[in-house]
Amino acid sequence: MSELEGFSRTSFASHHKIRDVYRTGSGPAVVVISELPGITPKVAEFGRRVAALGCTAWLPNLFGEPGKEPSGSYIVRSLVPACVSSEFATLATGRASPVTVWLRALAKRAHEECGGPGVGVVGMCFTGGFALAMMVDDVVVAPVLSQPSLPFAIGAARRRDLGISDEDLARVKARCAEEPNLCVLGLRFTGDRAVPAERFAQLREELGDRFVAVELDSSPGNAHGHPRAAHSVLTEHLQDRDGTPTHDALDQVLDFLRTRLVA
Repeated sequence: MSELEGFSRTSFASHHKIRDVYRTGSGPAVVVISELPGITPKVAEFGRRVAALGCTAWLPNLFGEPGKEPSGSYIVRSLVPACVSSEFATLATGRASPVTVWLRALAKRAHEECGGPGVGVVGMCFTGGFALAMMVDDVVVAPVLSQPSLPFAIGAARRRDLGISDEDLARVKARCAEEPNLCVLGLRFTGDRAVPAERFAQLREELGDRFVAVELDSSPGNAHGHPRAAHSVLTEHLQDRDGTPTHDALDQVLDFLRTRLVA
């Protein structure tokens, strides 16, 4: 079976960029922004779970080869060009990655085509914080930050930085104050050096109880055997069986999207 069976491929052009987008399902849109190295089979499977909710999963291809299994060498081949690209703010503080402008336009198009109360956005790893930056647009009503890793956590300032400008953060906070049901869901493993505890602490400080943190124990000897290097909550490090913390986290994400978009 093709790793992308059930998806249709289209393209979307905005701000002088055209990219492929893989879609499956019907109903309100959820933009699933893949982690490095790209739209892997497990990212595609997450998209299918989103579609099973009664939503349309939109998976933009920002890097990598869609459907390809991850490997160490493949991750490096995807990481290097992404790090040098001006579209990704890997080290700069107090700013969003420029690619989020294109993603915001994609979310607006998705809402126009799919309808519903708004759009969900799920960012992962390299793209994990993009959902926060996309909240400057009212169309985004269900943002999920799964292991948000940019900017790279080098130094105290970057460990706390949220990958968003002060102006855009003020807009996000204003929306949270104005919209009683709006909140941000974040996920990380506790031992993940790419997503330090300080970053989630900053989200709590800025958003208060509108930030819902799901932090999974990956300390040495943890009860569920999460490896010390556990990183990808919804994909590569998902223990896909009932009763595990990662499966519970997956259910929480899916319920978050369902209640805000479908129910």
